[in-house]
Amino acid sequence: MAEAPLVIRVKEADNVAIAVHDLSAGTRVLPGVTTRQDIPQAHKVALTDIPRGGEIIRYGVVLGYAKDDIPVGAWINEHMLDLPRTPGLDDMPFGTNLVEKKDLPDPPRTTWLGYRNKVGPAGTRNLLGIVTTVQCAAGVVNVAVERIKKELLPKYPHVDGVVAVTHPYGCGVAIKAREAHIPIRAVRNLIRHPNFGGELMVVGLGCEKLTYDMLLEPEEITPENTLTLQDYPGHDAMMNALLAMAEKKLQRLNERRREELPLSELLIGMQCGGSDAFSGLTANPSAGYAADMLVKGGATVLFSEVTEVRDGVHLLAARCRDAATRDKLAAEMRWYDEYLDAGGVDRDANPTPGNKKGGLANIVEKAMGSIAKSGTAPIEEVLSPAEKPTKHGLIYAATPASDIVCGPSQLASGIGLQVFMTGRGTPYGLAAAPVIKVCSRSELKAHWFDMIDVSAGGVATGEQTIADVGTEIFQLILDVASGVKKPFSDQYGFHNDLCIFNPAPIT
Repeated sequence: MAEAPLVIRVKEADNVAIAVHDLSAGTRVLPGVTTRQDIPQAHKVALTDIPRGGEIIRYGVVLGYAKDDIPVGAWINEHMLDLPRTPGLDDMPFGTNLVEKKDLPDPPRTTWLGYRNKVGPAGTRNLLGIVTTVQCAAGVVNVAVERIKKELLPKYPHVDGVVAVTHPYGCGVAIKAREAHIPIRAVRNLIRHPNFGGELMVVGLGCEKLTYDMLLEPEEITPENTLTLQDYPGHDAMMNALLAMAEKKLQRLNERRREELPLSELLIGMQCGGSDAFSGLTANPSAGYAADMLVKGGATVLFSEVTEVRDGVHLLAARCRDAATRDKLAAEMRWYDEYLDAGGVDRDANPTPGNKKGGLANIVEKAMGSIAKSGTAPIEEVLSPAEKPTKHGLIYAATPASDIVCGPSQLASGIGLQVFMTGRGTPYGLAAAPVIKVCSRSELKAHWFDMIDVSAGGVATGEQTIADVGTEIFQLILDVASGVKKPFSDQYGFHNDLCIFNPAPIT
């Protein structure tokens, strides 16, 4: 068996490689390349002499330009690069890199057990979702949910749980601002999440700006579906009304059963957070392999995070099925460029201290690794934040890259499950849909052995292939979607608050 490599070089054109483990000064990593200083795991080592102003290349892509001369064997970190210009968005070629469905990897199975809905994708869970119109109602709803779980839920064994969908929107906002449609669309779609089985339960305060008519159809605004707290005389009356309303919903949800369904009724999301330089080599491409299997089987897969694809937008345009999809992709990127510019920052405001400690020098390097989770399938559609897909296959859903904003945006688009890749580690989870954690390094799995569901670390050391880990992820996706297994985040109840994306003014 061949020895595990000390460094990983992605493309022949690359003039840097990343350290598989911590490297001591004086380590010969490749012929003609000896480290000049200690180099931390996942960080870059120069494979050639790079002059000041010279290109620093990884993934076959220019990450940036050397601020000073860099000798062969030197450690290259985030302080040593100047950021390249943002890629242009005009007239990007489209459809030049379309991998047809027949050429994607075959899925080992093509059915799963889910809750069929009258419209849209099937549910992976059978939940009662209680959605607030305004943060002011959140405290009451949270208390009511705990009572529902203790007093009512035991009577309805076929209901998986009760979820309070609370958010910081609804009042103190410019409700008719130009971008207010984004958070309103998100809340409207969350009410109809596939895991809530078509049961609508919306709780308002009574004086907020986000009114029922903005979220529901006229025929849906009934006492059976809406409850206004200011209508009730005191605590006990409120709680009794909430529990009575919930029980009627639970009775109907309890009649639902899982059934064998085709993959065409499964909608999942891909997201990464706490990324490192291994993410784009191990965890993300493995998830991308699973995504390709899902797409070949007929499922729908969303990937997101605008700033984490912006520097590879031309690579995505090449995978767009048609000009209209390419144009929507460009429009979403352009909107976000202007959004960042209005805040006085650029896309390189994205990487965190943890990303940099994990070897990611800048947003270009992070983006190249992030895109890998989309696999190779053609992009069939591009969504604005919190929009629902109208097609099957691989879909780009534009969202912020922040984990706690991307997650709710994908939920609003209807995902029944999310696969979350991480290099540094995060306990992030969603109450409304299960989250599977995939880590990029074996060290993280050993450290968080009971919090990470799948490790892709063996890809870096040569013990596993991307296909091996991708198939493992695929199988776990279907097992979790079918209710056969629970990811660690659900076992512990690690569920983040929902942060609805609101680019509109707060008054």
